[in-house]
Amino acid sequence: MFKRFIVSLFAGLPLLAALVLPAHAQGTGTHEGLAQSALLDMADAFKRNDRRRLSSLLPQVRGHLLEPWAAYWELRARLDDASTSEVRQFLSRYAGTYQEDRLRNDWLILLGNRRDWATFEAEQSHYRMRDDRELRCYELVLKHQQNPAGFGPDNVKEVLGLWRSMLQADDGCTLAAERLLEDRKIKPLEVWRKARLAVENNRPVTARNAVQLVAPKLLNPLKDLHAQPSRFLNQNTSHPRNAVQELVVLALVRLAGTDPDEAYKQMQRTWSIHLTTEERHWVWGAIGRQLAMRLDSDALKAYEQARSDHDLTDDMLAWKVRAALRVSPKPAWKSVESAILAMDLAQRQEPTWVYWLGRALQARGQKDQAQTLWEGIASVKGFYEQLALEELGRSIQMPARPAPPTTEEVGQARANPSLQRAIKAIAIGLRAEGVREWNYATNLVNAQGHAGRMSDRELLAAAHWACELDIWDRCINTSDRTSMAQFDPVLRYPMPFQAAVVQRANDIGLDPAFVYGLIRQESRFIMDARSHVGASGLMQVMPATARWTAKKIGLKTFTVDQLSQRDTNIAIGTAYLKLVLESMDNSMAMAAAAYNAGPSRPRRWRAPDQGRGPVLEAAMWAENIPFNETRDYVKKVLANTTSYAALISGQPQSLKARLGKIGPRDASAPPEDTDLP
Repeated sequence: MFKRFIVSLFAGLPLLAALVLPAHAQGTGTHEGLAQSALLDMADAFKRNDRRRLSSLLPQVRGHLLEPWAAYWELRARLDDASTSEVRQFLSRYAGTYQEDRLRNDWLILLGNRRDWATFEAEQSHYRMRDDRELRCYELVLKHQQNPAGFGPDNVKEVLGLWRSMLQADDGCTLAAERLLEDRKIKPLEVWRKARLAVENNRPVTARNAVQLVAPKLLNPLKDLHAQPSRFLNQNTSHPRNAVQELVVLALVRLAGTDPDEAYKQMQRTWSIHLTTEERHWVWGAIGRQLAMRLDSDALKAYEQARSDHDLTDDMLAWKVRAALRVSPKPAWKSVESAILAMDLAQRQEPTWVYWLGRALQARGQKDQAQTLWEGIASVKGFYEQLALEELGRSIQMPARPAPPTTEEVGQARANPSLQRAIKAIAIGLRAEGVREWNYATNLVNAQGHAGRMSDRELLAAAHWACELDIWDRCINTSDRTSMAQFDPVLRYPMPFQAAVVQRANDIGLDPAFVYGLIRQESRFIMDARSHVGASGLMQVMPATARWTAKKIGLKTFTVDQLSQRDTNIAIGTAYLKLVLESMDNSMAMAAAAYNAGPSRPRRWRAPDQGRGPVLEAAMWAENIPFNETRDYVKKVLANTTSYAALISGQPQSLKARLGKIGPRDASAPPEDTDLP
């Protein structure tokens, strides 16, 4: 039923090139062409910060639907020198637009940096997006200086949370922390913890900014220990009690990042007894995290040196859980449970940790509590949500479609000026600008122009319109944000180019659902998608990989520029995916990891200890992938695949069956294709 419906729904849909906007939004003839050309030139000039070029081209764009973008680029490029009256004229002229809110965001950041609190206060109430963390810190600075006594624990906690999450050096949150330190609302230890986080993440400038707040005289040795942590520690080993203890902690944290084995030895040999309990736990957590990211079997031993999980960061705790899942012959469920329970509430409530906490409780005989947790996340919309369904004994099947958007609801979407500008921008090649404006209109400011996302029905109507126009990425992203009550599987999992994809997959013995699951994650069906590393097309194939695959399958006339052609991209991408899958013992999880990170890495991840390693559930293996991007990618591709299989077949599916188990390669298996790029 679903399969027949999908074919009929997407057959003959109008292309984006045939987009029909209201008459006032289109522009016609020569003026439209000149304005469009000027817009593209201005977009390029903005990237080059060519102020003169921007100012000279702006008059040619007056009256065009995308004029707000042109005006934004022109003023943003010279915002540092613009007068307050110029900025306010812009904000008035383009009131209600994304560009007004975007410029106000930029201006407020500038005002905060200049400490122009009077103008900042006058403008901040008009800001709608509310998604800039540094700007929020400036707002909290203003609140604190207006009423220091009324700046309560919740405000302090918010500042610390924002400051810790900002890995890049920033003025706003550093200023907020400085004010709270001066007011004794936070202790110096909180500043040193920020410095530790920065050092752990190799952000020396951010670390310097933190240390300057509490110990500016230590900036030179801080620079030295960042460059050579082992040397710094060895220079102080003979007189450890005379060393500046906070710098020792930073050096050990830095060493953990570059050589965790050496950091382990330094702690055991010299430093552990000289640190406070909190410092000792933090350093062991940093060492354990690095060992866990290397899939080292000693990772949990390092974590066990930290006697309190509550002294560890959420990231350390996450990697402790992952290390505990890798323990053989069965996971260290007690460690899984204690680490998750020590996480911050927001992280603990993420489906990943809800699922694994349920597994830990179940393993420890608390089945009812585990099932209660799984009930809270079980659905078809994500990897762990699907696994939770199966833990509850249910299969994965697509829900019935909600009532389609009414004519009135679709009409409201079509009349939304921000959505109109987004579609127009995408149509003329300004995809990045179009995506930003679309996201603003659907997720940051609702249809009434107030802060907050659209309603479920408004999101569904916008997604429906995007799908009609073959703007598949906005269709998917927008429908993904609806609640389960408005879960539309056809919009969330569209299948464009169905004949080409399904036929090609079937011809080479590849599951079409796997191909669709991968394309949905790779390119969102954007034909001209191109990654920062050069991968291109629907299946995001790298040029070197394409040449190798073409030779392997006998495409003698292939040239790299053909990757932009739909059928060629599908042929090359599916052929490579098939070869990868076969090389990875037909493990979809390993094949997805190989497609994203290259085949050599998942081979190492399956047996990291000199060709040895535990046999794991593929979900445990995937959760232990060291690269954040690849870990997220694998889980999403597998969840997508299961959803597409349910949609295509109309039959209940099992994610667990697709996952299976992963361990060291069977010695009796055929030799691996080591030439696979």
